[in-house]
Amino acid sequence: MDQQLPTSLSERCQWCLAPEQTNHAPGEFVLYWMHNALRAHENPALDVAEALARQNGLPLLIYHGLSEKYPYASDRHHAFILQGARDVQREMAAAGYAYVFHLERAGHRGAHLRDLARLAAVVVTEAMPVAPLVQWTERLRCITKTPIVSVDTTCLVPLSVVADLAKKRHSKKNAAVDLGDDLSEFDLEQIEPWVCRAFRYRDLTAASYDERVARPYDLSQAMQDDHVDASELPEPYVGPLGFEPLDLQDACLARLIGQCKIDHTIAPVPDSPGGSRAGYARWEAFQENGLHAYDQRRNDSADPLGGSRLSAYLHYGMISPFRIAREAFAASGNTEADGENEPAIEAAIQRIENPAVKKFLDEFLIWREMSFHFCELHTETLDTLDACPDWASESLRKHADDEREQTHDWETLARGKTQQTLWDAAQRSLLRHGELHNNLRMTWGKAFLPMTKCPEQALCSVVDLNHRYALDGRSPASYGGILWCFGQFDRPFAPESPVFGVVRTRSVAEHENRLDVKRFSDRCDRPIAATLPRVAVIGAGIGGLMAARTLADHGLDVRVFDKSRGVGGRMATRRGDGIPSFDHGAQYFTVRDDRFARYVRSWIASGKAASWMGRIVELRPGGEIVAEKRSQPRFVGLPAMNSIAKHLASDLDVTLGCRVAQLVREADAWDILDESGESRGQFDLVVTNCPPQQSAPLLQGHTELADVIAGVEMVPCWTLMIHCDGLDDLPFAGAFVNEGPLRWIARNDAKPGRAKSTPGHASSWVLHASEVWSAENLEADAEWVRDQMIHAFELMLGRKLGQVHHAVTHRWRYANTREALPQNCLWDPSAMLGACGDWCGGPRVEGAFLSGAAIAGAILRRFTVDRPAADSHGTIAQQCMQ
Repeated sequence: MDQQLPTSLSERCQWCLAPEQTNHAPGEFVLYWMHNALRAHENPALDVAEALARQNGLPLLIYHGLSEKYPYASDRHHAFILQGARDVQREMAAAGYAYVFHLERAGHRGAHLRDLARLAAVVVTEAMPVAPLVQWTERLRCITKTPIVSVDTTCLVPLSVVADLAKKRHSKKNAAVDLGDDLSEFDLEQIEPWVCRAFRYRDLTAASYDERVARPYDLSQAMQDDHVDASELPEPYVGPLGFEPLDLQDACLARLIGQCKIDHTIAPVPDSPGGSRAGYARWEAFQENGLHAYDQRRNDSADPLGGSRLSAYLHYGMISPFRIAREAFAASGNTEADGENEPAIEAAIQRIENPAVKKFLDEFLIWREMSFHFCELHTETLDTLDACPDWASESLRKHADDEREQTHDWETLARGKTQQTLWDAAQRSLLRHGELHNNLRMTWGKAFLPMTKCPEQALCSVVDLNHRYALDGRSPASYGGILWCFGQFDRPFAPESPVFGVVRTRSVAEHENRLDVKRFSDRCDRPIAATLPRVAVIGAGIGGLMAARTLADHGLDVRVFDKSRGVGGRMATRRGDGIPSFDHGAQYFTVRDDRFARYVRSWIASGKAASWMGRIVELRPGGEIVAEKRSQPRFVGLPAMNSIAKHLASDLDVTLGCRVAQLVREADAWDILDESGESRGQFDLVVTNCPPQQSAPLLQGHTELADVIAGVEMVPCWTLMIHCDGLDDLPFAGAFVNEGPLRWIARNDAKPGRAKSTPGHASSWVLHASEVWSAENLEADAEWVRDQMIHAFELMLGRKLGQVHHAVTHRWRYANTREALPQNCLWDPSAMLGACGDWCGGPRVEGAFLSGAAIAGAILRRFTVDRPAADSHGTIAQQCMQ
């Protein structure tokens, strides 16, 4: 394969698998795998792909896929990327390129990148030295024989140039060493000192930045200078793809995102829409309103013009860093016209007289690109303390056992509920608006050390929350800011401090003294969209509570109604004077989905849940144990199953003992009427979290969803709660039963956190009848049901019960779903009505939780993504500068 490239491109290329290293058969086209340079202009990876296609007489295909499986995938990140893809699709079409986009979602999954790569002559992609892209590129190299070249589209000075400069410095200090031009013989570890301290990196690269900062991005001239033909575009590839490309121009992004298996609890950010148009609008607005005073305003986190707020657009390559640097340098006044539109450098960057531009360029070039190159050398350890200097990691570990004033679980941190005013406001900025001012991010990040149990947990938490919520999360520049909090790019500070050791401290309280906290908090608490609805949630089960809390955390006004005396629905606990408590609904919950798992881990850490390690068996009549049930781990709430629901409802506006009987449309609002006909308030939007047989009548006549809901069949279950003598010696804590009236037996006081009975004393048990028996006896007398279930219990155990101190039944008319709907929730945006529950998407506690998250996501997308697209840069600029 012909690999002739101009120097301006070849210096940016790193072959992951070179053509001479593989026996790959000649391919059908050149494949450009796009993921982090979402632009058709000033894009070195596109230029490399185009040059290789032209030189080898092959068509060019640009493939851009968005996976459900990247870390922290959410509605927020998906929306930003999809909006950017919409812009690049338009730009590619105008330029005549073959650009295809694939969105992984239900019904549209497959290894399309792998299949296309196997057909290609070469794969060109962008260098992005963070997970999962490094791992995905390596996997692609392993499962195909296709040559792969990675291209730096981010830095003015690529790593090969930095390595060459470091080699020359090394040679000067070691005159006897002559490495010639072979960088492969130069240990890349010797570059590390130059990319770990800004003053060293600045010194090493100063001349290179001076040479490049004002250089026009003129590829055609560079190719002519290197005698490379660039007369016309290569032919676009028009062959089979193996999937139907997605046209994003008229697509409903909100609906598409809802079909993806991602985190729906994190809303898109409407005042930071993705795409080149929005990115450049923000840059132009900053040039006009903020750049001139950047040196004076950059540390004021309450000032919306204190920073450029370009980091997310740079992360995904929606804007050209070459253009930003070029135009910023031009704003310094250090250029003079030298011919038509060709600036000539009259002064080096370090001699720029404009302090605002000088500081901006120092952070934009030195700190941002140094972080990028650092990540290139540490891709495998970025999420660990091993990425930090030895002095920092050793000192932090030395102080790992130092006393912390108060530690917090993940959920408390994620929701900004630590009771530290400034820190919580900073976290709300991340949660609601997807951004955090860089100066405050340093204070926010260091605060994790005293708020978590050890430095490893602190780093894990700061990485999680930054990457999960920030639009620039997972970018190398973002890693640079995070790792600085743990000593990277810094020096030791003596004497040692508690918890921090010799790592620089940065107090939240001290930061509060130099910031207008109220002004900053007001900015963080601004509405996430121009209009937000007042929401009513009917039903305080797990699904309804999760939906309500997600919406409330994003600043919406939400009120929850439930007919019961307590929250939790079927995740219920029965208590009474002088009797034990009984978990008479859901007996435990399991975890299959990562989106649910992180909450469960947090509940365990905060003492709200625990693993139930009791012996679970399969039982036959007579007490015969026929099998052990050792499936996935089981979890229970502490001290009762409804503790999880109480936790989710703890800061919500919940009205109990209110049976909603009717929804009445009044103008543009829904009037909630109770059984007596009294209005309980008017709301813009209503979500039902009730069994289908209760949701359908409420929604009937208002939306076609009612007919879908009415078709869902629920099955009943009779439950017996019994406290009796003579069973404390049974060799199991729970049993599945496949014969007779019963289906489940559990010793309630054997669960974690429950009051334990002592040997020879009474024990408490919960029995669930089978679906068939419960249905046959649905309207039977409760006392008769009690007696029948006690008799079945004795037959199953093969023994008589001792003295019965308490025995009462409960009828769950709608206990389980016979077959859940395939949708995770139901949402009618025209009627502003929705429904959720474990009868959507999947059964169990986890299913209800994810259904609640899904309806919250659908609502949030309605007000953050489904909005009229801006037709002018001025309108976008107004959004971007809010």
